[in-house]
Amino acid sequence: MKITLKDGSVKEYAESKAVIDIAYEISEGLARAACAGEVDGEIVDLRTVLDKDCTLSILTARDEAGLRVLRHTCSHVLAEAVKNLYPDAKLTIGPSIDNGYYYDFDAAPFSREDLDKIEKEMKKIIKKGAKLERFTLPREEAIKLMEEKGEPYKVELIQDLPEDAEISFYRQGEFVDLCAGPHLMSVKGIKAFKLTSSSGAYWRGDSDKAMLQRIYGSAFATKEELEAYLQHLEDIKKRDHNKLGRELELFTTVDVIGQGLPLLMPKGAKIIQTLQRWIEDEEENNWGYVRTKTPLMAKSDLYKISGHWGHYKEGMFVLGDEEKDKEVFALRPMTCPFQYYVYKASQKSYRDLPLRYGETSTLFRNEDSGEMHGLTRVRQFTISEGHLIVRPDQMVEEFKGCLALAKKCLTTLGVEEDVTYHLSKWDPNNREKYIGEPEVWEETEEHIRQILTELEIPFVEDIGEAAFYGPKVDINAKNVYGKEDTMITVQWDALLAEQFDMYYIDQNGEKVRPYIIHRTSIGCYERTLAWLIEKYAGMFPTWLCPEQVRILPISDKYLSYAEKVDKELKANGILSTVDARAEKIGYKIREARLMKLPYMLVVGEKEEAEGKVAVRSRFLGDEGPKALSEFIDDICREIRTKEIRKIEVEE
Repeated sequence: MKITLKDGSVKEYAESKAVIDIAYEISEGLARAACAGEVDGEIVDLRTVLDKDCTLSILTARDEAGLRVLRHTCSHVLAEAVKNLYPDAKLTIGPSIDNGYYYDFDAAPFSREDLDKIEKEMKKIIKKGAKLERFTLPREEAIKLMEEKGEPYKVELIQDLPEDAEISFYRQGEFVDLCAGPHLMSVKGIKAFKLTSSSGAYWRGDSDKAMLQRIYGSAFATKEELEAYLQHLEDIKKRDHNKLGRELELFTTVDVIGQGLPLLMPKGAKIIQTLQRWIEDEEENNWGYVRTKTPLMAKSDLYKISGHWGHYKEGMFVLGDEEKDKEVFALRPMTCPFQYYVYKASQKSYRDLPLRYGETSTLFRNEDSGEMHGLTRVRQFTISEGHLIVRPDQMVEEFKGCLALAKKCLTTLGVEEDVTYHLSKWDPNNREKYIGEPEVWEETEEHIRQILTELEIPFVEDIGEAAFYGPKVDINAKNVYGKEDTMITVQWDALLAEQFDMYYIDQNGEKVRPYIIHRTSIGCYERTLAWLIEKYAGMFPTWLCPEQVRILPISDKYLSYAEKVDKELKANGILSTVDARAEKIGYKIREARLMKLPYMLVVGEKEEAEGKVAVRSRFLGDEGPKALSEFIDDICREIRTKEIRKIEVEE
């Protein structure tokens, strides 16, 4: 048997060998640090016995895959600690994830004090240094073992495994858990860990099933790496839009109004208004869009034609009962069927196409309560929605145009480097989810693939993420905690025109079905606001700031001059306020800095006498005195060009 190692060297053996034994032959230090093996590209347990020619890499916590194994083992230690402290808690699952691991328990909610208590118990378990031992059982014996231990969720998991599945367990001391592995050889391999938070989570992600308690944690190879990660967590908490958005008085939520229904406060509403006016002007003036305004609800008949009633009804807010009411309505989850009837209101010629309809649409989606988060996942939101009705021969160029518009929006906002592109495809193994024939899906997906390749846009392909009527490009971004959300979508639709009997008259006088592009230019305004809060830590580019300048009179004697400056700024379209409070100037400056304002203008006797303002900015700090007219020219240029200035001086 020949084993080819990572460095290209080859070891030959006459008999089978476990991965851990080969690691010891290479180096005792490597074996002590080993977390797992990689055999012919597959991550395996160190206990795995090799009996044929293969390639082998020994993975440590310095390798991403090895670190995931360490974290998975730490999740088992967490489970043992919880069972020791809370014997009635029921075990479910505990995988490693990006940046850490979690374990879900059927138990009472855990407080921070509980997590600290569990951490201490985990340290005791690790100190004892139990080895992890893997064993397998036949299905009936596996079920019996978990029933005897009073673990109904584990029984359910075993029952759901394929008949021919190998059912494996890992034992560490007296604790046993159902698990496929791989795991460390011993819990002693866990050197640095921390439980970071807890939250609710539905069993198997289904809101109709039990609400569980999830404990999150992380683990690293060294204490230094863990401390750096924990500091990183503290830093990103400061950027969390849920926290920062409230501190900056951008939005709030109220229980009696409802989950997923945020209230935009004046400052937040101003940012949304600025974004909306920019997008609408951009689409109409530079990209040839015409605007529509359509109802917020419609009869169920409309959604039955589109297919949403059959494919998306559970995600809609339905008004009425089909069995009792003559007419049943639903709040709209999207605008496309409405704009189709705008198109159908008059006969169209091939010369009329492409038609680009844009609408600032308020939409409603009945999200699960466990899915909602701040402004990123809500039940009512506003979107820069648009639908392009095009001839088939125009489809590729118009699709490219939609991607170009999206890229311009991302570039203007300064977030173009933060996104990833995804070709979201159908799943041919789940035919009930989609309409249309396989060849249509394959053809349209290939068109999008070629477009992205031609435009040299890196992308990944995601099976099963397409809408039920067509594949799409999803432009995604991660929030500060690493969760990925779709920000912008451009979708190819070769099917719905048939269902709505949409056509145009071609040059031969024949009726022809158009193609449709569903797209957003900036996506959901609420989600975009959340993204920008976290991107800029609340220090928005000046053109987006709801308060661009705050004027700070040194004392009441200069209040009239401050108001004169304010009037001049407002006359030039600058969003300014006067801090007229009878407070010391140092206090006023600190307050303005806490609100992350781009500019402060301090005015006193000298400034009034010379018609100047003393400029303080978050970019350069104390910029000194400037003529008011010069300051106005500078900031107006910055706003007009949508410049994103860098912070060069930390005050």
